[in-house]
Amino acid sequence: MQRKIVVFIADSLDGCIATKEDSLDWLEETPGEGDNGYAAFLETVGTILMGRRTYDWLLDKLGPEGFPYRAQKCYVFSHASLVPDGRVEFVQEPLRPFVEHLQEKTGKNIWLVGGSGLIESFRAEGLIDEWIITIAPTLLGEGIPLFLPHTGEERLELLDIRRYGQFAVLHYKRAEQRIQE
Repeated sequence: MQRKIVVFIADSLDGCIATKEDSLDWLEETPGEGDNGYAAFLETVGTILMGRRTYDWLLDKLGPEGFPYRAQKCYVFSHASLVPDGRVEFVQEPLRPFVEHLQEKTGKNIWLVGGSGLIESFRAEGLIDEWIITIAPTLLGEGIPLFLPHTGEERLELLDIRRYGQFAVLHYKRAEQRIQE
């Protein structure tokens, strides 16, 4: 069976994944339950994909020694040539062939962490199999949107709804039919 590509992400009720200053304080201040399903999700993941800006944010926030994904193979997509750092592998090759090669390997699912630009690139290619979106009861007014403008419509099928304290978690899979404009 082909490994799934899953977006697991939190956003504000008005669709932002961070403030315009890249802050997640609003998310961390929202009362939840335990880890809000994070550990259970991470158990299903063997490979992690993220954009360079997300990677830099993690390193700034946690420091190089605090990088949280050492147990998984982690790839960072970047337009710039970067020196390997031992934590991740930097990727500059075309998206579809790279992802198809990953999906051919046996193992657990592939987590597309973010950010928005990388998620949109995957979405435009029809590469996202499932979406797990945790919605916080916060209206930011402005910030970094989860969904960037997209030229096509995509249908999803609701798999599950969960509640963790003040968070609502919506779990969708890609519907069999994809609609393009």
